[in-house]
Amino acid sequence: MHPTTALQSKLAHLPDQPGVYLFKNEQRDIIYIGKAAVLADRVRSYFQKSADHSPKTSLLVSQVADLETMVTRSELEALILESNLVKRHKPRFNVVLRDDKQYPYVRLPIKDDFPRLSIVRRVQKDGALYYGPYTPANALRETLKVLKQVFPLATCTIDIDGTAERACIEFEIKRCMAPCTGNQSKADYHEIVRQVRHFLEGRDRELLDDLRMRMEAAADREEFEEAARLRDRLFKIERMLEKQRITQTSAADQDVIGLSRQGAAVDLQILFVRGGLLIGRKDFFWPQSADASDEELVRSAIEQFYNKDGQPPRELLIPTDLEDAMLIQQWLSEKRGESVRVCSPERGAKHQLVLLAEENAAAAAADHLRDEALDRQAGEELKRMLRLDQPPRRIEGFDISNTMGHQSVASMVVWEDGQMKKADYRRFKIHTVVGANDFASMKEVVTRRYGEAGGEPFGEAQGRLGRTMENLAQPDLILIDGGLGQLGAALEGLRAVGREHIPILGLAKARGDKEERVFLAGRKNPIPLKPQTPSTHLLQRIRDEAHRFAITFHRKLRGKALVSSKLDHIIGIGEIRRDQLLKRFGSLEQLASASDDALREAGLNRETVVNLRKTLAS
Repeated sequence: MHPTTALQSKLAHLPDQPGVYLFKNEQRDIIYIGKAAVLADRVRSYFQKSADHSPKTSLLVSQVADLETMVTRSELEALILESNLVKRHKPRFNVVLRDDKQYPYVRLPIKDDFPRLSIVRRVQKDGALYYGPYTPANALRETLKVLKQVFPLATCTIDIDGTAERACIEFEIKRCMAPCTGNQSKADYHEIVRQVRHFLEGRDRELLDDLRMRMEAAADREEFEEAARLRDRLFKIERMLEKQRITQTSAADQDVIGLSRQGAAVDLQILFVRGGLLIGRKDFFWPQSADASDEELVRSAIEQFYNKDGQPPRELLIPTDLEDAMLIQQWLSEKRGESVRVCSPERGAKHQLVLLAEENAAAAAADHLRDEALDRQAGEELKRMLRLDQPPRRIEGFDISNTMGHQSVASMVVWEDGQMKKADYRRFKIHTVVGANDFASMKEVVTRRYGEAGGEPFGEAQGRLGRTMENLAQPDLILIDGGLGQLGAALEGLRAVGREHIPILGLAKARGDKEERVFLAGRKNPIPLKPQTPSTHLLQRIRDEAHRFAITFHRKLRGKALVSSKLDHIIGIGEIRRDQLLKRFGSLEQLASASDDALREAGLNRETVVNLRKTLAS
């Protein structure tokens, strides 16, 4: 494709400055975003007749009908802008990470008088210490479980000033030393904080030596209960460290990237090593990336992953040299607030870490390809069973949840191209149905989902994170959790908005039967599913996820209603004061255990405090 006259004019007047360029196709869709130290040189290089492009780049150039440039003050600013734009637009020809999560960190506010650990997803420059990221989430849960068992830090949200009248249950079970009552001094508390820091920073030798010395000293003083408590703490820490320790000589914070190619598929793994401890890993998989070089994949992963509000490590180990490694190093250093080193080790312990990441990537790639093969087989089975024109690429699953007709809610989950697409999940409060009527609730939800998508809004859509239905793709198949009754109600909803052409099925078990059955429109008898087939597993997976998502939302609303209902019956506590109390104390349990002084400091008079205690004790 030869450049148009308009495009040739733009190519002739490109700025000789750093910046970002956006290539667009004939429909004016952005298909590629790149950065350059000199925009004129970089952009024109794509259109030189003598250029030796890869097949992917040649295809890109053939589709470019227009371009846009954005000048920046430096190449570093261009890198940051490019990363932000790729994240926003997700162009077809860029390597894009299919991941929108904010990763969890452990926050320790060491400047507080009595610091308490908390989980956050944004690292801020507030003087606190942040440890992580912990991914998958069970790595964080395991770490916090050990910390809570081993280090008796306070977990409540009350103001600790040593004047509380009584300690909570955490003191009784030896998981807190009750600094709120004055039972533990600030100095003793900060000694525990110091030990927690040693644990989280991988300074285990220093921590273990210190605990042994303190244990032996307690035994010499014949304080055998204290010595036994320190012994148990020592044992638990050693067990935890044995699980996480990896072989290396450095105790630095490191992220390690490994790549593995299997045919056209590529898997990239990031291992998170903190103080020599492997605290988690993140996996990215591209099923069709044969044309992308290792450098492009690694560079894209770095820019997009660290563009989040996370904190880069002190050292980033990568499997290939990067042309702009120094620029990326400068960007990461500014983001961290101290020097970050990016290197591609070729020998030694650090090279072994990269090999470990590559082994994990190879194993993950094999798992992804196996899952893809099963999903393709499942799609073909569903195509035959439902007589579809094509195997379904997008399936939307629905479920209803309520308690005796109260707090009735619904969920919609999405499976697309082999994985659950959580960004498209939606949840609904049921508005038009009174009592436990799953059929009418299902009709309402289906009508709202596809009526709004079709331009015929029905009520107020309660979209996840406040998003509506209008930008969602249409499914190739709808899955309803239930039998003929729920399926019939869903069909009524589809007919009401002119969407009855969308294939739909119900999934349920007959009473006392172990086999799943598929219910289809216009067919009285269900189709029994073989337990071990890929299509059965896929439908069960979507149905179970819809059920989980509905139950989670229902429990959340039910919990809010329980809290509100108890506090709403207390004279002297209105809606604003109720919200203030919950924000200050965190939960009904913490509110019930708060001292009279703490409650009066929160603005309650003596009579209201008495009423509150009577209500919460009932």
